[in-house]
Amino acid sequence: MAVRLLAYEVADLCLGKPPLRSLSSSATVADAIAALKASGEDCISLWSCDHSSRRNLDCVCVGKICMVDVICYLCREENLSAPGLALKSPVSVLLPSVKGLVRHLEPSSSLLEAIDLTLQGAQNLVVPIKSSTTSISKRRQLQKSSASISPTIHNGQEFCWLTQEDIIRFLLSSISLFSSIPMLSVDALGIISNDFLSVEYYRPASSAIGAIARSLVDQTSVAVVDNEGTLIGEISPFTLACCDETAAAAITTLSAGDLMAYIDCCGPPEELVGVVEARLKERNLDGMLKEFRNSPFSVDPSNTSSSDEELPSPTTALSRSRRYSRSSSQSARMMRRAEAIVCHPGSSLVAVMIQAITHRVNYIWVIEDDCSIVGIVTFAKMLEVFRKNLASMI
Repeated sequence: MAVRLLAYEVADLCLGKPPLRSLSSSATVADAIAALKASGEDCISLWSCDHSSRRNLDCVCVGKICMVDVICYLCREENLSAPGLALKSPVSVLLPSVKGLVRHLEPSSSLLEAIDLTLQGAQNLVVPIKSSTTSISKRRQLQKSSASISPTIHNGQEFCWLTQEDIIRFLLSSISLFSSIPMLSVDALGIISNDFLSVEYYRPASSAIGAIARSLVDQTSVAVVDNEGTLIGEISPFTLACCDETAAAAITTLSAGDLMAYIDCCGPPEELVGVVEARLKERNLDGMLKEFRNSPFSVDPSNTSSSDEELPSPTTALSRSRRYSRSSSQSARMMRRAEAIVCHPGSSLVAVMIQAITHRVNYIWVIEDDCSIVGIVTFAKMLEVFRKNLASMI
């Protein structure tokens, strides 16, 4: 059984995966926003292609872009007063300085190779997929006839993403091969990391911009805590990715606690929308205010709430988030919300895997009974455990 598991190739993990949507590296930030909205996906691939001669057909995926990249970019001090100008910048300004987040991998590569690249820091593996000639021909015609973002076709080949979640799902389907390890607690396995990002509930959300950008690279989240270190919720890039670019205005003007309520999947409360508008006006951020007022949830300026209005306390925010969670029947994508997904040190590895996959996140917060944070468990840490055990099967 173990030999059969090691025999799997990357192509086996990519069965049924849709072809990538792509954007040229020569595009602008505004093009990236339009492409993200047109695709309906969390992120799009960014490609650099040199077709200067028939002998030089070099197409490389140089990265991926999501709405969080856009939001963090618009929150930079130099872009606050002129967001319209920032949107004209080349899309390359959105790429993180960290290298190797996206790597190409052949379909014939082994499962171990995919895991190794992931443990080296790759978030997404770009894998060629097999498609019929007729299917590719139709998509080529769509590319030529439509201005909307279309599936990636480079040199007659389509590609797909292979993510940490895909690998974890695959390993979960073969969990019985790993003996008693899946039933061990995350504490016993030593995979709880105490190197996590956090911000206090009443601190300005803008103070967490750096942490949000890092959490996107690490595929984790930013814990929102009270002054005693109790976990209240989180500011997650998975949640922010479902927002639009106007979330930059909320980060610029709200506290961390208010931002949780603002980006909740139920939509921003009207009173918070009013607070954002009022504070943008107070700071003379006219360009950002104009963009914000063009958003579908903008309120009548005559009814704008005062920036000093009393807003929800941490306790109120936590109880409201839990209440929504119990009654929600929305899809997993729309369940990405400010409420943190948690486990305890004694939770088993397999239970934590199922939790993360169910909620479509790459991490789980580990807390004590009093909600104080112990640390965080990530897919990367889980993969380290499986990699060691797969190595022992060789």
